[in-house]
Amino acid sequence: MTEIKTVRHPQLRNKPENKRPRLPEWIRVKAPTSPVYGETKKLMRDLNLVTVCEEAACPNIGECWAQKHATVMILGEICTRACAFCNVATGKPGPVNALEPDNVAIMALKTGLRHMVITSVDRDDLADGGAQQFALCLQKIHDLAPGTTVEVLTPDFRDKPGGLETVIAARPDVFNHNLETVPRLYPTIRPGARYYHSLNLLDRAKQIDPQVFTKSGIMVGLGEDRMEIMQVMDDMRSANVDFLTIGQYLQPTPRHAKIERFVTPEEFQEYERIAYTKGFLKVSATPLTRSSYHADDDFAVMREARRAKLASR
Repeated sequence: MTEIKTVRHPQLRNKPENKRPRLPEWIRVKAPTSPVYGETKKLMRDLNLVTVCEEAACPNIGECWAQKHATVMILGEICTRACAFCNVATGKPGPVNALEPDNVAIMALKTGLRHMVITSVDRDDLADGGAQQFALCLQKIHDLAPGTTVEVLTPDFRDKPGGLETVIAARPDVFNHNLETVPRLYPTIRPGARYYHSLNLLDRAKQIDPQVFTKSGIMVGLGEDRMEIMQVMDDMRSANVDFLTIGQYLQPTPRHAKIERFVTPEEFQEYERIAYTKGFLKVSATPLTRSSYHADDDFAVMREARRAKLASR
């Protein structure tokens, strides 16, 4: 761990506290108890790998790690941005680990994963935003574990020309970039990003490689309204996004963005129904949905949905 982690969120020190509300019954999860959870954690430490499961305090970590499904977070554990919803530490990152791509591929081989998800912190300090490290990880996995399909969840590569092209050229099976929230909330929730830049990134990924599956997600409960969510769905479909995820925002600390409301399971079901009518190949909309939650099973469903769609023409 790096020294900056002693102050995990320096940008929040002067922010007022927002008391975290009691979680409703449908969001509570059990503490990890499976022996496989411990094995997965040991493997991550032995390979010196960081996971977004831990850094972002994901509520699904117990379930996923019990199945040896862990989302690797490359390029270190320090992010150069300060999104109001995120638990990943903010500060000045360290150097890029040259051994990381090999270790990521070894993890894929040792766990026998059918499908692996790789994400990263934002690295605005790097000339390519970290794109080359994504590409190296993909190449190593293709070489060492060719039976593993790979999903990348990337930063926006804002002001990093060629970053997207570098990643797509390395042949990910799924290109994921989250819009996170509705455009109106970007200035307070995702101030370092731009909604239409992120939307265009998804569109360009599909233009570069029409065969790559594209995926994006949003959180709800931050103060957005129903019509804004519908517009985001339409925007994603205009960019030919295949897979939509919608999950409940959960406040990491009292100084992070406030939870405005808990969206009910019935509302999530309605969002899922509407999204399918808009043409998404796969939709995951539940309170506990996160970008990589059940990603292996969902990828298989999405791939089959594309095959069925093509066969029906």
